[in-house]
Parts: sequence; C-alpha cells; structure tokens
Amino acid sequence: MASPSFRFGTVGAPFTTPKKPGGSLGAVQQIRALGLGAFELAWVQSVRVSEATCAAIRQAGREQDVALSVHASYFINLNGSEEEWPKSRKRLMDAAHYGNLAGATEIIFHPGSYFKRPPAEVLATVLPRLAGCVEELRRTGNPVTLRPETMGKSAMLGSLEDTLEMSGKIDGVVPCLDFAHLHARPGDGTVNTYAEWCQVLDAYQKTLGKGGMKNLSCHLSGIEYGPKGERSHLPLEESDFDLGALLRALKEFGAGGRILVESTPHEQMEKDALLVQRLWAKLSGESYPG
Repeated sequence: MASPSFRFGTVGAPFTTPKKPGGSLGAVQQIRALGLGAFELAWVQSVRVSEATCAAIRQAGREQDVALSVHASYFINLNGSEEEWPKSRKRLMDAAHYGNLAGATEIIFHPGSYFKRPPAEVLATVLPRLAGCVEELRRTGNPVTLRPETMGKSAMLGSLEDTLEMSGKIDGVVPCLDFAHLHARPGDGTVNTYAEWCQVLDAYQKTLGKGGMKNLSCHLSGIEYGPKGERSHLPLEESDFDLGALLRALKEFGAGGRILVESTPHEQMEKDALLVQRLWAKLSGESYPG
C-alpha cells in the first residue's frame, strides 16, 4: 500500500502526552499512539538539549515512524543589526545542529522584521546572510532544510513572495507555508477561497517545481486577525478559516508533505490535527490509522 501523501501532527507535545516518559520522547510516542505521523520540536525559546537526548529522540522517531522537524527560537531576525545578527545566527545554527542530531530534517523559523524598510531592500541584506548559514551547514555535513515561515503580520518579513525569493535564490532553503498566517496577513479576510489557495500553490510550484509540491512543510490553525494581520491562534472550527477550500486546492495540485497543527488552546492541537487528517483521508481516499 502506498504511503499517504501527507503526515499530520502537532507543533509541540500533544496535550495528552503521559508524564512518563514525558518530554520529547513521550511526545513522539504519543503522536504515534494518536495515529498521527509528524512532530515538530518546539525549541522556541532556546535550545536546551544534550547530544544524548537528541540521539534518543532520533531513535524514537525511527521506531515510531514519526517525521521530525524543529521550530527554532522566536528570537531570530535575518534583518537584525550588525550587532544583533551574530546572536540570531547562532540561535538558528544551534537549532539546525541539535535538530539534525535529533533526527529532524527541517528547521522552521520566523525570518524577522522589515523595520519599516522596503522588502527588496531587506532581502538584499537577508539573502547573503541566509546563504552563509546554508554554506556552513553543508561544510559540516548537516543536510537539514531551512524553512522560513510565512508570517501573519504585514510588518514582518515573511510574505509568500519573500519566502519564495529566499528559496529561489538559495538551495537548501524552502518555505514553511503557514496557511493561517497567509490568510491573516492581508487583514481583510482574503486568501481563504479555493481560487486563492490555488494561486498560492501555483506560485509555490513555479518556484519549486512539481517535485517541491510533494514535500511541503505547513502550519495550520484557526486564526484571529485585524487590519494589520494576525492577532492570535484559535481552534479551526472557531475561526473563519475555510479548511475545505484549502484541502481541495492541495488535492488539485497533488500536494504532499507535512501539516503541523498549532491551534490554541494547547488541548486543541491534537484534536485539530486529527480533524484535518480525517478530512484529508475522506477527500483523498487515503488510509490513516484510526
């Protein structure tokens, strides 16, 4: 039987993760127990993990057949000042180093802020910095993909166009498509129809090819927004997000990869991940556990 096109999971440990063994090991085991297949290590404050723990996480991912990724520190800014950039760079590189040791293949991160500068001007600073990170990773034999996330506020570096520019110019950099952020960013309720999602996926495919459509890394949740974009995450069914329209567009483009859910509150994440998996299974005809 062919493997399903998408793996579904959560960003951070499922709410129902038992206290023993707990932590990332327990989270990986619980992801599989729930019938899900992907897990994103939420190292969003800092990387505080030993090499031995990373080896154990890697082994658990293999044994449970759970695809692993890392969400790097929130305190990364590719557009930081000359003084700040080395600190941001270290945060990204630490996530990539320890993430690789833990078996993660993708490092998701927030790209930073425009600081009220034009996107083109900001990208002129960002691209060589990001290319340098990839070059160092490859020199040290680290194969992880760096995934700048599409961001939900218009003041933030991370429009769809920004992330496609990064990936088009630098091998080893590919967007993380946060669908909730893409919907929230315009602030007016757009990017929420089948036609609009097809436009997003068409732009992605033109940059990364049909092969790239089979290896998407995506975030998904309900979302509250205002004129300036994202305000907060919500349960999918308590927001205006048209999940059916998105899933139909993904099917139309033959998409696959990973969809990690980060709905709030915490106990909602795994419920929404299972909801999306059930809806995708019904639409695609693919089989999933449970």
